[in-house]
Amino acid sequence: MLQIPLWKRVLIWGVCALGLIFAFPNLFYSRVEGHNDAVAAIAAAGGVATPEQEAARAAWPDWMPATLVNLGLDLRGGAHLLAEVQLSDVYAARMEALWPEARAALNAERATFGGIVRQPSPPDELRIRINDPAGVARAAEIVSGLSRPIMTLTGMGSSDIAVRIEGQDVVATLSEEERRATDERTMQQSLEIIRRRVDEAGTREPTIQRQGEDRILIQVPGVGSAAELKEIIGQTARLTFHPVISRSASETAPAAAAGTLVLPSIDEPGVWYVLESTPVVGGEDLVDAQPSFDQNGRPAVNFRFNPSGARKFGDYTAANIGSPFAIVLDGEVISAPVIQDHIPGGSGIITGNFTVESSTQLAILLRAGALPAKLTFLEERTIGPELGADSIEAGRIAAVVAMVAVVVFMIASYGLFGVFASLALAMNVVLIFGALSAIGATLTLPGIAGIVLTIGMAVDANVLVFERIREELRTARGPARAIELGYERALSAIVDANITTFITAAILYAVGSGPVRGFAITLGIGIITSVFTAYFVTRLIMVIWFERRRPRTITV
Repeated sequence: MLQIPLWKRVLIWGVCALGLIFAFPNLFYSRVEGHNDAVAAIAAAGGVATPEQEAARAAWPDWMPATLVNLGLDLRGGAHLLAEVQLSDVYAARMEALWPEARAALNAERATFGGIVRQPSPPDELRIRINDPAGVARAAEIVSGLSRPIMTLTGMGSSDIAVRIEGQDVVATLSEEERRATDERTMQQSLEIIRRRVDEAGTREPTIQRQGEDRILIQVPGVGSAAELKEIIGQTARLTFHPVISRSASETAPAAAAGTLVLPSIDEPGVWYVLESTPVVGGEDLVDAQPSFDQNGRPAVNFRFNPSGARKFGDYTAANIGSPFAIVLDGEVISAPVIQDHIPGGSGIITGNFTVESSTQLAILLRAGALPAKLTFLEERTIGPELGADSIEAGRIAAVVAMVAVVVFMIASYGLFGVFASLALAMNVVLIFGALSAIGATLTLPGIAGIVLTIGMAVDANVLVFERIREELRTARGPARAIELGYERALSAIVDANITTFITAAILYAVGSGPVRGFAITLGIGIITSVFTAYFVTRLIMVIWFERRRPRTITV
């Protein structure tokens, strides 16, 4: 007979209630969003809240769910950047790091070569002049011995350094296999660091993905402008400590000899520092950076090295007491203090003409890590919130029109049963938004299109069921038996039709990106909720109606 056990009824209504609870905060989007921002800000400040933050937190009850459907860039507005990673910078850094190691190895057999001199060369190669032509082959052998095997699937058994002889010069470059491996590592590192910097800035649901060989797409909703986003991620924030060779004041930079850097001072216009190009310790050894104040109450940044960096920093300061060393950030000398004593702890403080905001920003950049290479921005767009509001309004109109059209069609075609299907359709939309809120999904304009499409598809299962019930009524079966058989015999067709669509949504999600994934997510969730509401919710409503009315005949 037409019956549904109590536990099934409780389960069905429980799922509907959960969907309603999780979807409800989206009706008060601005209020809940302000509440969430205030809670996050208070937690970051160690529980200290301003009056404005307290008011925003109190605007939404803490015992209520505060999950929202995140709005994508096309709905919320924000910034869009396409950046190109300058991979050649990494090659140059590798050659700079190779020079001290090669110099030490060659100097160990200096008598054989009669002296060595580094020659000017392109950034991606190291050229060393050997004074004695008879020792060139041995020098090339020594430099080749500094290479390491490449531990990748494509470069297994290859060396990372390629060495050749040109006259009296030994020329070292990265091998082709190592360049490919370096490119891959650099892109992955850049993606991770950009993601950390954007997350540190407190933005919502950014899209950060690789495009092609050396480009990265960055889309961040809620950011005021592309320039603001570039300030967050565009700096390399590379912090290094270099020995100081000399200091001079002039309008133009002095010439740089091989193995040296000539960098300007940030705080002293016209002052140039000549530094050893190889740093004592670099930002890769940095493990923490926090905004603070110096002994005079001025904004500063505290930093701390890992054990390896702390050891190198401590050994250098112990061996060079009385000598200046330069703190360099992104190619400019922040300060060049004289080492007064051994600094064993691996921590220190960066002072300068900072504001509270700039010291906080610098700490974020240092803590997130240094970009391995410079970014060149090829494309930048700012999408205003007005355009997003227009998109939301257009999506809302499309959803309402679709729902009204479907409801009118169902009621005109199936009468009271069409009303039951329309109630289930409304619950379907609620469940979609509840599921999107629960998983923290991002809704884009194509996602709205997926919801509208789901509304049109949601009644397919009801149509199949109702047509089967009509057929069973023609065989002179009773109403209860006809309804029961209608649902049982329509189930296979419902499952087959929706599984194929769900597979399509899964493929779109797997191979697509950005808006395509947004469409696939809403379509996939909509398929699941529409089957649930059409088969279970509509059936439960129909059973409750049948138990109360006990009709002798029904008309579908």
